[in-house]
Amino acid sequence: MVTVVGVRFKKAGKIYYFDPDEIAIKLDERVIVETARGIEFGHVVVAPKQVREEEIVAPLKKVIRIATHEDIKQHKENKDKEKNAFEVCLKKVEEHGLEMKLIDVEYTFDNNKVIFYFTADGRVDFRELVKDLASIFRTRIELRQIGVRDEAKMIGGLGPCGKTMCCSTFLGDFEPVSIKMAKEQNLSLNPTKISGICGRLMCCLKYEHETYEKIIDKIPEIGSTVKTPKGVGIVVGANVLLEKIKVKLKVSDDAEDIICFELDDVKEVNQKK
Repeated sequence: MVTVVGVRFKKAGKIYYFDPDEIAIKLDERVIVETARGIEFGHVVVAPKQVREEEIVAPLKKVIRIATHEDIKQHKENKDKEKNAFEVCLKKVEEHGLEMKLIDVEYTFDNNKVIFYFTADGRVDFRELVKDLASIFRTRIELRQIGVRDEAKMIGGLGPCGKTMCCSTFLGDFEPVSIKMAKEQNLSLNPTKISGICGRLMCCLKYEHETYEKIIDKIPEIGSTVKTPKGVGIVVGANVLLEKIKVKLKVSDDAEDIICFELDDVKEVNQKK
């Protein structure tokens, strides 16, 4: 087992593990750590805990120190500089006539690099833009193309449900979402009803998917023969959320009726042919 702390660098960003290195680190503290991008300012969102070695990405980097007042001041100054860099880059993009949409700008804590995030429909030749930005900011420049889901996560907003979007609130990673999930939850397959602000399938389709799968595995197929407290009948429908099925029963020689039963009250006799 290895002792780690979980650190985020952006709100609702991915959580990265670091070695606390015998520093008494508490939850919600700000820390200075070394990453692949250089020295970074992070927020402790997971208090020191023990994890298995296979859960970490080796080599596990150490926390350099708990952030000082000077570190916090520098972090705020970097945020102010990001606003200015955004405006400068917008003008340069327009001057070069590039078909790209600038989304966000980020300074590394040590100011060794400025990262510009953008979206575009295809490949963009931004070599001249990089030269201009490097001459202005006198540091390393990186332009990183992102997808529409990342764009929504960075910008934020309200989802179709009326609440702040999950991706910009608490989702650290995007999980795969498929149209099959919407089908299994009996949702309308109208793209406008099951798509988020980003235009992709809503992340929340994933939340209840596992529960639906477990229940669906227990529900007899439509057309199957089942034994119920009121006799043997044919399955004609199901309500996954209520865990009930509709069964067509013969109530007399010339009459049939459809009755709802709890899933636990029926037993499958024959599967659908």
